[in-house]
Amino acid sequence: MAAVSSRSPRWERRKEARPGELLDAALDLFVERGFAATRLDEVAARAGVSKGTLYLYYASKEDLFKAVVRQNIVPLIESFEREVAAWQSGSAELLRAFFEGWWTRFGATKLAGIAKLVVGEAGNFPELALFFQQEVVLPNAKLLRAIIERGIGRGEFAQVDVEATVHLWMSPLVMKAIWERSIQPCCPPGFEVPIDRFLDAHLRSVLAALAPRDRPAPRVG
Repeated sequence: MAAVSSRSPRWERRKEARPGELLDAALDLFVERGFAATRLDEVAARAGVSKGTLYLYYASKEDLFKAVVRQNIVPLIESFEREVAAWQSGSAELLRAFFEGWWTRFGATKLAGIAKLVVGEAGNFPELALFFQQEVVLPNAKLLRAIIERGIGRGEFAQVDVEATVHLWMSPLVMKAIWERSIQPCCPPGFEVPIDRFLDAHLRSVLAALAPRDRPAPRVG
C-alpha cells in the first residue's frame, strides 16, 4: 500500500499537467504548420500522450485551437486592461506602454504566429476567424479605444475618429508581426527595420495626429 500511495501523487500531478502540455504542443504545431496541416496525433505525440488521451480533454482540433487562444492570448489582453485601469501618468506614455507591451508580449513571440495562421487560413476556416475576432481582435481594439478616449477626455489628445484610428494604428503592428514570420526571412539582408525604430516612428506619427491644435505633439522618452 505504501508503494501505491507514493506513486499516486506523481500520477495525479502528471494527469493535471496534461491539458497544459497539450496546449503547449498545439501552439508550437499551429505556429509551425498552420491549422489545416496540424494533426491531432502529432499534437498528442509531441505532448507525450496518446491521441485517445487528447480526446479526453479536447473534442476536436477546433476546440484545441480555441483553448490555445484562451490559454495564451486572452490573458494578455486581460493583463493590459488591468494596467490601463491602474495607469496614473499621461496618456501619451500610456500609449507608448501599450504599443511596446503589445510587441514584447505578442508581436515578438510565437503567439504572433497565431495571427498569421488566422489571416492565412480564414477563407477555409471562417468560424475560427470569427472566434479570433471576438476573443482577441475586438477586446484589443476596445482597449486601444479606451486609451485614446482617456487622452481626449483629459484634454491631452485632439478629437479624432476613434474607431477609424484604432484600425489605422493597430494595422502596422499586426502587419509587422506577420511580415517577420512570412516574407521577411525571404528578403535580402538590410531590408528590415529594427523594432525599436519602427515603434518609435509609429508612436511619433500617432502622437502627431493626436496633438491638440493649440500645442505640439506630446513627447515621450
